[in-house]
Amino acid sequence: MTAPILITGASQRIGLAFAKHCLERDVPIIATYRTHRPAVDDLVQAGATCLHADFASNAGVDAFIDTLRAQTPTLRAIIHNASDWLPESPDTDPADVMAAMMQIHSTTPYRINLACRDLLENSDTPTDIVHMTDYVVEKGSAKHIAYAASKAALDNLTLSFARLLSPGVKVNSIAPSLIMFNEGDSEAYREKTLKKSLLGIAPGETAAVQTLQFLLDNPYITGRRIGLDGGRNLV
Repeated sequence: MTAPILITGASQRIGLAFAKHCLERDVPIIATYRTHRPAVDDLVQAGATCLHADFASNAGVDAFIDTLRAQTPTLRAIIHNASDWLPESPDTDPADVMAAMMQIHSTTPYRINLACRDLLENSDTPTDIVHMTDYVVEKGSAKHIAYAASKAALDNLTLSFARLLSPGVKVNSIAPSLIMFNEGDSEAYREKTLKKSLLGIAPGETAAVQTLQFLLDNPYITGRRIGLDGGRNLV
């Protein structure tokens, strides 16, 4: 029996696209979601196991790990895609913003990786962990300082877990910048944002899906960050 891939935050955007991609290839999926959207029902109908998960607290992470371990004795891969994007604001306590960002982007993947190490090592096929980080790990962000710091922490976890889990588990990260626009984004915003990269496009979720599949297929990459940014670092 093929071991499933765990994808956190799979009810929309990249997580949802990769879950659908895997299901189309008959790869079993365990998908987590924070907010129930119609896409969750679509994934269930397509054969995915969908688990509600609250990663905002350690208690929520504990509950999820217990539920996951009751679902499967092995995992083919863990894709840490769950994310939030809280800005600094005069209306919020900076300590609360930092705590929330570190919890979901750093503490949660850290704890899941440690708790599920045996599920990855029990598999009879090569296994992977992929951390979805962000382009801002290279340059920071004046408007999302805590977010950028928490994604940088996740980026560093890639290095540590690659060392810890080698040679059986490959651990890499993908750092996207603009992948797709939101429905309400204005034309002026779209034009300005597209100019921030050399390639000048919003490639859509397919580019991220292709990169994820590449990392799972490649037997000789670990401890690396793949920049998915259209050459933004050169602009």
